[in-house]
Amino acid sequence: MGNIGEKPIIGILGGIGSGKSTVAAEFVKLGCKVIDADKIAHELLEKKAVREKIVGLFGQAISDSAGKIDHRKLAEVVFADADKLSSLNKTIHPLVLERAEVLIKQYNRQNQVKAIVLDMPLLAEVGWAGRCNKLIFVDCKRQLRLNRAKKMGFDENQFKIRENFQISLDNKASLADNIVDNNSGLLALAKQVAGIFSDTVYNG
Repeated sequence: MGNIGEKPIIGILGGIGSGKSTVAAEFVKLGCKVIDADKIAHELLEKKAVREKIVGLFGQAISDSAGKIDHRKLAEVVFADADKLSSLNKTIHPLVLERAEVLIKQYNRQNQVKAIVLDMPLLAEVGWAGRCNKLIFVDCKRQLRLNRAKKMGFDENQFKIRENFQISLDNKASLADNIVDNNSGLLALAKQVAGIFSDTVYNG
């Protein structure tokens, strides 16, 4: 739990395509800051030292013609092989978590920030569930999640493969303090988020 003077940290759990980023965006409207792990990972892959390390692990085939990492090609390589995915996570995650810690410190010093939200796909897997004052699980029917994943460019097979590498949704739901139902539109979702927000920020 946070020390006195620290902002509450809210972690978002959920399956692929469940709407974690949509929930995070609702918290932003209420005065929270979001730490987006995917965004941090993408920024890290732009850095020369990190890029060279990743290319060293997986070969030139994951680079595009400009020498930058092609995220789609990288995903195809690592999600086809558990060991490769593990190597990528071991390289990237410590750097993502380091950056997240810097941002937490930064946001703790900003009076206008009401709470800090972690939008981190592997939050439970990297052991950060205990870093949060509150955990939220975004519940969404599989078909809806699959439809969203397809819009993000996944096919059903890629969706299944990615799901298999994550802690089961039942386990994630059991870790959560609150479950947000994201099966019935933005208005209903916003209402649930607002309730959790006031409960966390004003009632501890």
